[in-house]
Amino acid sequence: MSLTIVGSVAFDAIETPYGKTGKIIGGAGTYTALSSSYFVDNPQLISIIGYDFPEEYLSMLHKHGISTEGIERVADKKTFFWSGKYHEDMNIRDTLATELNVLGDFDPKVPESYQNTDYLMLGNLLPSVQRNVIERLHKRPKLIVMDTMNFWMNTMLDELLKTIRMVDVLVINDEEAKQLSGHKSLVKAASRVLKMGPKHLIIKKGEHGAMLFSGGKIFYTPALPIEEVYDPTGAGDTFAGGFIGWLAKTDDLSFENMKRAVVFGSAMASFTVEKFGTEMLQYLDKKEIRKRVVQFSELVTFEMPK
Repeated sequence: MSLTIVGSVAFDAIETPYGKTGKIIGGAGTYTALSSSYFVDNPQLISIIGYDFPEEYLSMLHKHGISTEGIERVADKKTFFWSGKYHEDMNIRDTLATELNVLGDFDPKVPESYQNTDYLMLGNLLPSVQRNVIERLHKRPKLIVMDTMNFWMNTMLDELLKTIRMVDVLVINDEEAKQLSGHKSLVKAASRVLKMGPKHLIIKKGEHGAMLFSGGKIFYTPALPIEEVYDPTGAGDTFAGGFIGWLAKTDDLSFENMKRAVVFGSAMASFTVEKFGTEMLQYLDKKEIRKRVVQFSELVTFEMPK
């Protein structure tokens, strides 16, 4: 099944207790597309870059079978840039620089070759931009997954709610779920959010795993214990790519298969944090992924005594 991803392709500069990078490739669209490329052929990427974005990075995406026809290059502006520093507790980070550059005027164009996509992943962008992509497709995909963040809840809630009503799966973290719903209990929060439109809700809990809520059913997977987390940047986007990549590969939207998709997404995210940026995602093989998924299953599998 075909998959289209909308999200930033950008530069990051990252500092953690384990070291620091210069400008490296980053962006939600990049992480999501790379992650999904291990499950589907030719994931289609819609994004925007500036004149300063190196061809070698685009070549890397091509090597992973990612279509870049939907990436617009602007001749007189720079690429989006983010810089951040993580503390010893990697749940805490300081943003050192955010330069919107081309992303400030991003008006996504959907190539004709992307028009019949079966699955659509909307990375964290302006809710109106996400909605524009949905409205510019000639037919509705089988499944639309949307990521968002608390910034949009604080600044443009009405716009955000309009877009949420148009999607099938919403992906947010636990604090965002509480804020959006007004409930401190995640179960109550999920129930309230699902009444806003989506059929399914994924609540990411960082190092504590992820929860899937759908039709009165709940599934939880822990995060894989990692000895050393070098860089958590992009872990959530990598999760999203694994999740929708598995669903597009199998073309099965049952709750049981969505549970598998959550595990595959979690497995992909666990690789990302082991190196800086997209380094791990660029060089995985499918045997490694399968082995890690088995590790996840072993975390939660047990036999009841007779």
